[in-house]
Amino acid sequence: MQGSPIIEKLNVMHAVILRDIRSRFFNHGLGFLIVPLFPLGHVIMLLVVYHIFNRQAVFGDDLQLFFATGLVPALAFSYVSRFMSISLVANKGMMAFPIVRLLDIILARAFLEAVAINMSVFVLFFSLLAAGSDSIPNDVAQAVQAFSVTLVLALGFGIIASVITAIFPMFAMIYGFSMVGFYLTSGAPIYLHVFPEQLVRLCAWNPVFHSVEWMRSSYYLGYPDQYLDKEYLVGFAFGSLAIGLVLERSLRAQILAGR
Repeated sequence: MQGSPIIEKLNVMHAVILRDIRSRFFNHGLGFLIVPLFPLGHVIMLLVVYHIFNRQAVFGDDLQLFFATGLVPALAFSYVSRFMSISLVANKGMMAFPIVRLLDIILARAFLEAVAINMSVFVLFFSLLAAGSDSIPNDVAQAVQAFSVTLVLALGFGIIASVITAIFPMFAMIYGFSMVGFYLTSGAPIYLHVFPEQLVRLCAWNPVFHSVEWMRSSYYLGYPDQYLDKEYLVGFAFGSLAIGLVLERSLRAQILAGR
């Protein structure tokens, strides 16, 4: 019977995931298949814009691969954490059941968004291959580590944002707008190394900047990584996760009282 609490929690998360899918996507599970299209469409739209303005790849001779390597970690953080931020508000009705914990709802949404972004990356990877790009990283292990730590960062920020939003619903809008700042200073849509050093160092305070730098350095030999600080990103990722779990624990009663 030792495994029963774990099985019970997994069953609860499964129920929350199914409800989340049906309520968000045309009241049908197959509607979830459109989720990966959002970040994928985002990447395709930007690549089309770059081609229209005749942008050139800074490294290598493949424009779409260069920008895709930056957009993948930046969009993974943005989409996962932003959709997690409304997880408790969107599933208020589930809180009425004693068996359902706040963390169950948050983690269920995190799992759903992580699956979606991984599907997007999978489709993008093979789309680039089909288009003639060599989308296999020079260092596969480093690319996997960069993406994995970015997901942990998104999870930590997502838990913090979801807890705050459950108490102050307007925070979801504020957090959504803040994604623009994270995105632009990450270096994903623009190559920051051509700007003055002072500006790049300022952008380096953004942990997503290091996600982008880490991912690109795994693809390109000789990529300028003097601003890359993997320890900073890892510390930020697990630190935000710890803060999020502490917030959820300490504010649980207040959230449930206001549901």
